[in-house]
Amino acid sequence: MSNFKIWQLVSLLCVMSFLLGCESKEERLQQTITHTLQDASTAINTLGTALDKKQLRNANLLIEYGKVLAQQKPQLSEIAKIIAQDATSSGTLYQSLLTRYQSLKSPAPTMSSDDIINQAILLKEAASISLFNDALTDPINVLADMSDGKLARVGAISQQAEHITNNGQAAVGNQLVGNANYGEWQTDSNGTSFWVWYGVYRMLGDIVGDVEYGRWSKHRRYSYYSDYGRHRYTSYKSYKRQTELVKRTKQSYQRQGKQFTSPYAKKKAGASGLSRSSNTPSSVTRSSYSRASSSGSIRNSSSRTSRGVSRGK
Repeated sequence: MSNFKIWQLVSLLCVMSFLLGCESKEERLQQTITHTLQDASTAINTLGTALDKKQLRNANLLIEYGKVLAQQKPQLSEIAKIIAQDATSSGTLYQSLLTRYQSLKSPAPTMSSDDIINQAILLKEAASISLFNDALTDPINVLADMSDGKLARVGAISQQAEHITNNGQAAVGNQLVGNANYGEWQTDSNGTSFWVWYGVYRMLGDIVGDVEYGRWSKHRRYSYYSDYGRHRYTSYKSYKRQTELVKRTKQSYQRQGKQFTSPYAKKKAGASGLSRSSNTPSSVTRSSYSRASSSGSIRNSSSRTSRGVSRGK
């Protein structure tokens, strides 16, 4: 065999080895995506079962708070009933986990492999019993504040203590403001952003009043979502919108010669007795939401997982 043919054979073998290596790497990546989504699916289903069987302490407490408030203030019975639904698998907080999972099964072409994997990990964490139990403290405390002190706050300092900390400016319902599961920030033609509640939660607008983003950012009070749970309980798209709003508002303030600090720059004082899980940083870093992944994007594929959440109500 001539030297030329030998060189051709060696070159061909090198190319084939390279292609096989790439295919193997892609297969391993797909397997990782499949496994992380399956783990998230299992966690979400387990949480749903626990809610249906009334095994979460704070879920049971939320239901009781809803009943007590409805009896105490009949005019608030409808909103109390709606908020108390978060104690069930048909509630907004749990259903948002299902929606996010379904979105990851058919992700947008712009989502990288790392983004999909990271989102699946965050979903698994959010569906853990201890973390979801802590996340329920926000709706619980909204009902507690509406009761004029008859119902005690959970996982947070008292309403009276917050009044003192905020110079008497504590607002009822503030725990759900900024939470992407209940509403969103919308910007008007003047460039000013206001909080808008979703659907049935619009009734909270009559209680909370208008909330302007810049003022809220400066005077934001403690909430589990904003101070501990935002990373885990926000969808990929909503988190990016929140990040973009912070950046856009900061630029607007700078043009006006004013200073703007992100509402998430530091935790607000007010947490009390949260689980160890809430105080443990997520295994997914915040930068994972916005960084460009070297692994590139993965196109939509229904074959990415072998099974999925089947608890949709």
